[in-house]
Amino acid sequence: MSRQKTIKLRRLYGKCFLGRLLVVCQPKNAPVRTGERERELGLGFKPFTPSPFPFPPPSLLGELLGLVSYSSKPYLQARKFWVKQMRKIGLLGLTLVTLGTWFSLRSSPPYISSALPTIKPSPPKTIQYLERILPQGIAHILLIPANSRFVVTGALSAKANTVEEFAQKRKAIAILNAGFFDPANQKSTSYVVVAGQLVADPKDNERLVNNPQLKPYLAQIFNRTEFRRYQCGQTIRYSIALHNESAPADCQLVDAIGAGPRLLPELTLVQEGFVDNALVRDALGSNQLNARTAVGITRDGSIILVMVAQKPSQPNNSGISLLQLADLMKILGASEAMNLDGGSSSSLYYLGKTFYGKVDLQGNLIKRPVKSVLLVQEK
Repeated sequence: MSRQKTIKLRRLYGKCFLGRLLVVCQPKNAPVRTGERERELGLGFKPFTPSPFPFPPPSLLGELLGLVSYSSKPYLQARKFWVKQMRKIGLLGLTLVTLGTWFSLRSSPPYISSALPTIKPSPPKTIQYLERILPQGIAHILLIPANSRFVVTGALSAKANTVEEFAQKRKAIAILNAGFFDPANQKSTSYVVVAGQLVADPKDNERLVNNPQLKPYLAQIFNRTEFRRYQCGQTIRYSIALHNESAPADCQLVDAIGAGPRLLPELTLVQEGFVDNALVRDALGSNQLNARTAVGITRDGSIILVMVAQKPSQPNNSGISLLQLADLMKILGASEAMNLDGGSSSSLYYLGKTFYGKVDLQGNLIKRPVKSVLLVQEK
C-alpha cells in the first residue's frame, strides 16, 4: 500500500478498538464509547492501531461476517475503498490461476496416459499346485484353469504302468490315476474312450462279468459315472455324467474315463452299486479313511485334480473318507466331482515329481501301476 493511502486511512480512522470477536474503528476525535449492540454482545474494547499492511480493516471483515454493522461516513468510505481492493485482488488471483493452468497444459504432452495408473496385463493362465495338510491326510491338488492352453484327456495302457511311466511315454505335464481295473488280469472294469474311440469296455472283462457276487449289480456297474471331454464346435467342454447319458446337442464325445461314484452335487454310492445297505455291502469302504483320488469341475469350467495321501506316521488311521472327499471338493470350488480309483492306485505326477497315496504298515509308499489315467497336456 502507498504511503499516501496509508495516511488517508489514518486520517479516516482515528481510534480503533479491539473486541473479543471483532475490531471497530471510529472517526478521528470521536468519543470513546460502547454502544448498545456492543453491550448486548458483552464486548470489551481497548485501543488498537490500524496496520499499514494492505489488508481490509478488521471491522470490514466483521461486517462481512455479520458480526458488526457500522454506518459512519468514514467507515463507509473505507469500506468502499477496500471492497474495490478485494475485487482487484480476486480478479488478479483468478487471472494467475488461469495463466498457471494454461502454462501447465501447454507444457504437458498432448496425452495423459502417462498420468493414469498402469494396468498390468493379467498373467498367463497356468496350472497351480497346492498341498494341504488335512487332519488325517495330505491333499495334493492341481488346478487347471478354464480356457487355458492346457487340456485334460484320458489315456489307457495295454499294460499297467506307474504314473511316472505314463509321463515318460506321453510327455504330459501332469497325470492322475483314473479308472478301476482288475490287477489280476490287468483289464479295465471301467469304460474308457480316447479320441472318440471306445478302447476299454468292462463287459469284456470276464472276471467282472462272471463274478457271482457282482452279478446283481452289473447293470449299475455298467452305468457308472464318467469324466468326459466334449468338442462343441470350436469349444472344449468337460462334464461328469453317467455312462448311458447322451452327449449335449451339437457336441461330440472325445474322451471319457469311468470310475465313481459321483461326489457332487450329491454322493451316489447306492445308485452306482457301490453300497448295498440291505446286505451291508460297501465295496469302497466309503466311511473308512484311505488314500483317494478325485476330479472336479468348477462353474467356470476349470478342472480340479485331487489326490489325498495317507500319513506315513499313521498307516492304519489316515487318509480321507468319501464323504470328507466330497466336502473337500466342494471347498475347493467344484460344482461337479467324482471319485476315481483309490487306495493303492492313488498317485499323482506333476512336473517331474510323483506323489503316492497309499503306505504299507511300515509307512513305506506303495507304487502301484495303473491301467488308465487323466493326462494334462498343452493343446
